[in-house]
Amino acid sequence: MDQMLVLTILIVIAALAFDVINGFHDTANAIATSVSTKALKPKHAIILAAVMNFLGAVSFTGVAKTITSGIVDPVKLDNMQLVLLAALLSAIIWNLVTWYYGIPSSSSHALIGSIAGAAIASEGFGAIKYSGFIKIFGGLIISPFIAFIVGYIVYSIIKTIFKNHNLSRANKNFRIFQILTAALQSYTHGTNDAQKAMGIITMALMANGMQSGDEVQHWVQIACATAMAIGTSIGGWKIIKTVGGKIMKIKPVTGVAADVSSVLVIFSATLFHLPVSTTHVISSSIMGVGTSHRPKGVKWDTGKRMLFTWIITLPISIIISALIFTVLHLFV
Repeated sequence: MDQMLVLTILIVIAALAFDVINGFHDTANAIATSVSTKALKPKHAIILAAVMNFLGAVSFTGVAKTITSGIVDPVKLDNMQLVLLAALLSAIIWNLVTWYYGIPSSSSHALIGSIAGAAIASEGFGAIKYSGFIKIFGGLIISPFIAFIVGYIVYSIIKTIFKNHNLSRANKNFRIFQILTAALQSYTHGTNDAQKAMGIITMALMANGMQSGDEVQHWVQIACATAMAIGTSIGGWKIIKTVGGKIMKIKPVTGVAADVSSVLVIFSATLFHLPVSTTHVISSSIMGVGTSHRPKGVKWDTGKRMLFTWIITLPISIIISALIFTVLHLFV
């Protein structure tokens, strides 16, 4: 069998594996608030998240096109197949390490850093399309801060509207409403996170001459959406515990505020074709809501731990992918 075809098949398998891991690593964030407030039972929350992630994944392709053309040129770059395979293996390794320790890290940071690291190892720093990379990286950096601000504002508005309402009755109503916000949260996650693996597979097909443009083929959409849904159905309980309880004590009203804030930021990024870290957007939204509600109630040590992981993910993924590419290049 042709070596390029074998590498393409391996990339598709690795990309789908990345989406499965992304499903139980990142999608946990989308249902963490609704599970922690008991608005949804864990089993029901996972089923809801899996279905909505699938629907979100097949609804848009803009983020996938940004990944395909924004970081490197998949047609001009030598060893492109090895670059993509190394990047996926690197991102998978980092996702599994952070999942094991229950740290809500960014799959997006890991994947984009890994693509850059493997490309640099292959062709040097000239391989990077810096205008596109800076645009993508800028979105990843700015979005958590925007999410924090939006979370603060959304909860401040809710506080003002419901200041004269009975708290226990309001919480009961918000618990029901949280089912809808959990569904929207999972849907927007699918519109952004599932797109990244689609972009990788599209790059591999372009590099192997199987397609000329950056349009995402339907089978790629369905395959990635299915992989994400399968990963979601597995569940990431360690990260659910961190996001759902170790940042702040979440009540139905604060859970709804955090969910709405996250949906606004993630879906806006999707419409602008920008990949963002859904993990950090959701976590930052929760911290923004918590700061508006009661700053002392926010467990800032968890936030500092997440911030540290947020900072180190990109450079570590660059190094890991560069090392993996170097090893692969020796044998292929």
